[in-house]
Amino acid sequence: MAKYRKLGRTSSQRKALLRSQVTTLLYYGKIKTTEAKAKEIRKIAEGLIALAVREKDNFEEVTVTAKVPRKDKDGKRVKEVVDGKKQTVYDEVEKTIKKDKPSKLHARRQMLKVLYPVTEVPAEAAGKKRNTKKVDMTAKLFDEIAPKYVERKGGYTRIVKIGQRKGDAAMEVIIELV
Repeated sequence: MAKYRKLGRTSSQRKALLRSQVTTLLYYGKIKTTEAKAKEIRKIAEGLIALAVREKDNFEEVTVTAKVPRKDKDGKRVKEVVDGKKQTVYDEVEKTIKKDKPSKLHARRQMLKVLYPVTEVPAEAAGKKRNTKKVDMTAKLFDEIAPKYVERKGGYTRIVKIGQRKGDAAMEVIIELV
């Protein structure tokens, strides 16, 4: 018995397909695909969610001082003339940041091996580079998805059959986060 389904693709194509489908599932919460693909996606997605649940509170808050450029009312940097040269004026600000412990950092890197980077494009600026923003999928897993499943011991996804596809009669399903 095989450990995984080959899905009629070479290993690199299969890996890329599964990575993109897992990323899409975690970003949107549900996707429509074939039954064989859904069963493979489920394995990967549930592993990532379990990792996020296990490591979500594994950080420490650290206070650091940072030099931040002073800005005027228009949002531009304030410059001061020193020895005939213009130099930016900096203020020291104390910030509290979350610092991952080693096991959470390792978990984050394991997730990045699977997840593709996601760029969010607003509807009004479709096709333009402006106003796009990168979505940190690991942060989404730790901050949004993992807290929902803290009390749950596995079974984070659901597969619902919706019928056969017209072209090749493949069983189509919707896989969604519970």
